[in-house]
Amino acid sequence: MNETMSNQMREATRLTREGRLAEATAVLQRALRGDGEAETAATTPRRDTTAASGRPAAIIDVDPDTGETMAFASTDRSGPPSGGYPLKATPSALPDALRRFLGQSRQGRRSRATETLPDGASFETRSFTNHAGSLGYKIYVPSTGRGEAMPLIVMLHGCTQTPDDFAAGTRMNMLAEEYRCVIAYPDQAHSANAQKCWNWFSPGDQRRDQGEPALIAGITHQTMHEHAVDRRRVYVAGLSAGGAAAAIMGAAYPDVFAAVGVHSGLACGAARDVPSAFAAMRRGAPGSVTTGERRLVPTIVFHADKDSTVNPRNGDEVIAQSAGACGLRTEVERGQVPGGRAYTLTVHIDAAGKRVLEQWLVHGAGHAWSGGSTSGSYTDPDGPDASREMLRFFLRHSLDRA
Repeated sequence: MNETMSNQMREATRLTREGRLAEATAVLQRALRGDGEAETAATTPRRDTTAASGRPAAIIDVDPDTGETMAFASTDRSGPPSGGYPLKATPSALPDALRRFLGQSRQGRRSRATETLPDGASFETRSFTNHAGSLGYKIYVPSTGRGEAMPLIVMLHGCTQTPDDFAAGTRMNMLAEEYRCVIAYPDQAHSANAQKCWNWFSPGDQRRDQGEPALIAGITHQTMHEHAVDRRRVYVAGLSAGGAAAAIMGAAYPDVFAAVGVHSGLACGAARDVPSAFAAMRRGAPGSVTTGERRLVPTIVFHADKDSTVNPRNGDEVIAQSAGACGLRTEVERGQVPGGRAYTLTVHIDAAGKRVLEQWLVHGAGHAWSGGSTSGSYTDPDGPDASREMLRFFLRHSLDRA
């Protein structure tokens, strides 16, 4: 790598760590094209992600550690991405020297992702296949199980993440030991999305028994069949694209999931294609559900007010979609993590006095799992503990089954 490119990579990394993702992306793209020296923060103009053709460049995020851009891809699970929105800076397209530079910190982080299992616990790799395709996943069964049926939490990772990485960052396996829960981690395929994003913006992946919802539901049912799971207490949560996918699962399968957790995500139906996805991420967008009348699915939302990747207005839209036309009473609480971030918690209460919706707005944070561990990617250790709060909220809700 020449000195110019090294300088540009350092500048992109610095801008990313400051949360200035649009500027970092512009510097990275210039480096990949070989366009001159890196511009400093003082001289770098703010740029949007519109390509020269007038269409949005297909970039969803930038990895804070590596500077890799993360892009939308084809929703075809059978082959490589295609279509009119080319991927930008996918690892296979990078020069070897640049790929090594970008991969240095990732290798160190990924090596810490898999934690030592407690005696009697298991964390196994599995797969599921149905009419919609095939999907791998990992399943964590805690050592603390006593033979009784346990709650199941389905965790949907964000772009570029893996089940191991997501488990380490959220510390959900550790909490599964404490709360005696089974945890399933569906693993998005590179063939479906080059950056492992769930295709939440695709109409074919927003409906019951189709596309990715059918695969995630299939993994859920397979886990329920093969392990001691309490069918009344099955939950789904996710981060970013995974949060948007979790909102879809709650809307499409209200008879399966007793509650939903959406972290830094978007409402079901907030986008119908790639351009509307970028618009929703930048400005926020209301969701749409075409499944007719449905129960209010209890939902807990975490979002940061400095999230420059997914506008925090999207958290408002998730809550609005979940509440529907239900008349709910609202209470607002404010708090501070000792030595960490402040937050505002808005609670929505039904006529029976039950907290059915919670919205946590974390002040000063960016696009990261609140209260997570630095052993995984996209985490903010200084925020309130989203994993623990989600489990608390989930376990207060169960489905009524005959």
